Amino acid sequence: MKILNKYTYLFLILVLSAVIVIFAILPRFEKQEFNPDKVSNVSEGAVPTTTIASDNNFEEENVEITPEIIDIEKSEIEKLLINNIATKDIDGYKSYLLIGSDERDENSSESRGFVEGQRADVIIVGLIDNTGNNNYLLSIPRDTLIINICTENLERINGSYSKNNCGNNAENLAAAVKNITGIRVDHFASFNFEGFENIINSFNGIEICVDNTQKEGYSFELQKGCQVVTGSTALNWVVSRNTEILVGEKILDENGEDASEWKKMDGVSDLSRNERQQYVILQLLKRLNDFQSLAEFNNFINTLEDSFIIDENLTLSNAINTLWNLKDINFSSIERVSIPTSPYELEDGRQVLIISENFSTYAERIGLSSS
Repeated sequence: MKILNKYTYLFLILVLSAVIVIFAILPRFEKQEFNPDKVSNVSEGAVPTTTIASDNNFEEENVEITPEIIDIEKSEIEKLLINNIATKDIDGYKSYLLIGSDERDENSSESRGFVEGQRADVIIVGLIDNTGNNNYLLSIPRDTLIINICTENLERINGSYSKNNCGNNAENLAAAVKNITGIRVDHFASFNFEGFENIINSFNGIEICVDNTQKEGYSFELQKGCQVVTGSTALNWVVSRNTEILVGEKILDENGEDASEWKKMDGVSDLSRNERQQYVILQLLKRLNDFQSLAEFNNFINTLEDSFIIDENLTLSNAINTLWNLKDINFSSIERVSIPTSPYELEDGRQVLIISENFSTYAERIGLSSS
């Protein structure tokens, strides 16, 4: 009996030790409810008849709808948003909605400041072809004008990243994406500014290559050519709206201060920001090939634990398998595309983007159709 007890205790100790090791090594992602069926219902107009206030504190300039916008005549709205509803669904891809919110705190990049609440600053759909031949990064500019399916408000698409009685923030944004693209979102992952910086810093930075020396104030400065930058610099470059480029040679005054001539970079907009976002994502994906040991990979996963929120349907094993499967993709062959848009100025002077071509037509034209 004593021998039995001895081995019983030894077994229990081994099991307990294994549990402790598992919880110490495996990351515990923060998860959020995500119901693809609910998303489909909302995108098709099957929404509750009552609404509740959003639990996010959005800045008025970015998401609150002014009476001037609401009072636009119906005929004018129909003309502006004639291309907003996809005419067919796109199947044959595994789809991942990547949401970068501008939620930040005192630990975020100091040059970006602190704001209350959160808005969807990055909206990218990753499409992995089930046959493995065609893969896409599809960007949706945050200033794209839509009618919120749940509230029926006219607003920028980043305003749909808000919880109400139709669904949570990710579900409502996914419904808006489904509405304008015909793409059913299978899974989502979201990160904030601090998480973005942490991910890049976990790789000891990423390489950014630019054609011209450029900066925005004191938030970042990139030299012509290629350089490895920190998460803070990468973030400031990605979100920059007022990028300047160097004219001539760099000049320093007698005090060592910059006395160079700079001019505003042409064409900086939501679209150029989308290109930078896609560039950084591909740079990060390429770094997956750097992992040569389990310890390195676990370090990466542990970084994700603190930086991402994933949907409740995406298990840890599925997340790991998805990442490792991406190692086999030729990243240079991934197509980087964006919803076709054109700029539009509202009566109050605010700038938005109008979808200029129905996405179903655009998808067929670029070869992104059901596989």
